[in-house]
Amino acid sequence: MLTVSLLGGESSGKSTLARQLHAALQAQGIDSALVPEHLREWCEAAGRAPQAHEQAAIAVEQTRLIEATRAEVVIADTTALMVAAYSELYFNDRTLWPEALAAQRRMGLTLLMGLDLPWVSDGFFRDSPDVREATDAVLRRELQGAGIGFQTVYGQGTQRLRAALRAVGAALGRELLPDDPLLREGSGRWQCESCSDPDCEHRLFSALLARRGGD
Repeated sequence: MLTVSLLGGESSGKSTLARQLHAALQAQGIDSALVPEHLREWCEAAGRAPQAHEQAAIAVEQTRLIEATRAEVVIADTTALMVAAYSELYFNDRTLWPEALAAQRRMGLTLLMGLDLPWVSDGFFRDSPDVREATDAVLRRELQGAGIGFQTVYGQGTQRLRAALRAVGAALGRELLPDDPLLREGSGRWQCESCSDPDCEHRLFSALLARRGGD
């Protein structure tokens, strides 16, 4: 079993790529499963952003959901590292990093979203390109400091999906880029010129945090 984790800040194409990668693997007959982001589901259920003391349980549950999923390839839309990053950036709390990094070491492949996609404002939810860069910086700092290998995935449209498939294929020891028109450049499917995913975890998190007034 291979667990593929996707990491990245707002407007980096993480959730879109996770869905595309899952669909592409299934189309090639590979048993795969997609694990959604627990933080987003928590916010939707509670109708608010979590407070600082609630972050740890959310991170633990994200790890549990990933590790409880069984498939040849498990795709984690995100991991506890994102909760740890948000805890540092929004609450100045670094206590979640050790456990999150320990869980990340158990991932078979870590893909970090490159920042070559244009940052797209939705007029309310997203903060700024600076926040995306800050998230990227703390993720790189912690991964490198812990000696956890990762691959940065770049490219727009089908380029990013192809890059992710190459990385997964190398981890599996098999070719995942057949001469498939769905994966050719300019095919019209798998397009993600910029992340405009309404379910992006940071959009919801930021909005609810602002609505809560930072308390």
